[in-house]
Amino acid sequence: MNSVLVTGANRGIGLALCARFQERRDSVIAVCRKSSPELDALGVRVEAGIDVTADKGAGVLVRRLKGVRLDVLVNNAGLLHVETVEKMDFETIRRQFEVNSLGPLRVTLALLPNLGRDSKVIIITSHMGSIGETTEGGYYGYRASKAAVNMFGKCLACDLREKGISVAMIHPGYVNTDMTQHKGVIEPEDSARGIMARIDELTLESSGMFRHMNGREIAW
Repeated sequence: MNSVLVTGANRGIGLALCARFQERRDSVIAVCRKSSPELDALGVRVEAGIDVTADKGAGVLVRRLKGVRLDVLVNNAGLLHVETVEKMDFETIRRQFEVNSLGPLRVTLALLPNLGRDSKVIIITSHMGSIGETTEGGYYGYRASKAAVNMFGKCLACDLREKGISVAMIHPGYVNTDMTQHKGVIEPEDSARGIMARIDELTLESSGMFRHMNGREIAW
């Protein structure tokens, strides 16, 4: 049984991951700003009131988890806004960097004392953060913030290797959630299963990988 922490756990992919991890009898810690009836119904440990964009929020989480070993840390909390050349909003871009880029880095660094040899750090990212696979514009903040968190993840993979901690960036697919206005083509439960398969196969040798939840390697 592994101890697994998931951020952004109250709905969508995060909620589905918590359910699937609990299903296979892992010990689940669900982190979110505000819980949901669906999350409460799972019966997992819920740590609500945590804002991953604030040092204070990370500090509160550290205090609550003092002495708790984490085998898997899933940085899932995310934010999506739409910007175009015709309608640019620098405030929404900044906000997406805080949530999508700095949030995973902040949480991972804050919880390093809880991680040990053979622990795994997962960043739920997007193929939209791939420069090599970008063929259209728009979504400036989301694309750039995901590209930035991919680089953070790659750097963490290098720096944490000597501690025996592996890191992976995983694209969940185009998932049918509130974030995609339920236009996605993959259900959260199916995405969660794919993500978990990638987590299970992650080793120090493959640390730093950027993959689709179906296993396909994604270009940087």
